[in-house]
Amino acid sequence: MAALHDQSPRRDKPMVTVNCGAIPENLLESELFGHAKGAFTGAHAARSGRVAAAEGGTLFLDEIGEMPMQLQVKLLRLLQQREYSPVGETRVLKCNIRVVAATNRDLDAEVAAGRFREDLFYRLNVVHLQVPALRDRGSDVEILAKHFFRECAERSGRTDLLGLSDAAVEAIRAYDWPGNIRALENVMERAVLLAIGPRVEAHDLPAKVRGGSAPASAPNVLPDGGIDLRAAIEAYENTLIKKALERTGWNKARAAELLGINRTTLVEMVKRKHLVA
Repeated sequence: MAALHDQSPRRDKPMVTVNCGAIPENLLESELFGHAKGAFTGAHAARSGRVAAAEGGTLFLDEIGEMPMQLQVKLLRLLQQREYSPVGETRVLKCNIRVVAATNRDLDAEVAAGRFREDLFYRLNVVHLQVPALRDRGSDVEILAKHFFRECAERSGRTDLLGLSDAAVEAIRAYDWPGNIRALENVMERAVLLAIGPRVEAHDLPAKVRGGSAPASAPNVLPDGGIDLRAAIEAYENTLIKKALERTGWNKARAAELLGINRTTLVEMVKRKHLVA
């Protein structure tokens, strides 16, 4: 999406992304169109929305198939008449934006099932690009994995990591990636967080990615004088949990996802271990 924007005549204007599936339904309209002061509980001040932020540029609506029906009508008005009204206001605002939408749903089927407006579907479906599944894109998997590795390593400050080992790359290429690019990005973020280094190894990847195989080799961390194994495991576990929580701003659901465990399990572990921010 960024490449399309960067190659367009609107490249000097903003590109604004909205994930329609990640914002609660009751907040999505305000997030898109803005709201007036007092429009709803908690609206202590007027606020412009993502449409206004994208003025002159591109508004990317990701997961458009998740947009509720009542909001689809207002999006259709935006596309057809280039106008909208903030929540709680009667004034009509004009806009000059390009709208690009993406979804992993079959919108033809959604229209047939009555879950997506037919008129909106045809209004959006002007230029249709079908992106192949990650498993069908050959060497793209390795290129994307290395890209996400660099991004995640930079965000987390892992300057000690040099890259991906050959075994890790082989496992990544062999996996069929049913979750596509989002799954690949998540796996790389988890691997960067957990890897001891100097490279991300196959055993740093989730078992399902490496085919459930056992670690190819264990890191050599045994001191000459021996260790207290239980205490060492406990300390290492605590460190990984705290890193995951710090990395996600103590969002337990996201931290649990990085660690490959259930949120309830993580909550219990944090409580039992007395871990605090």
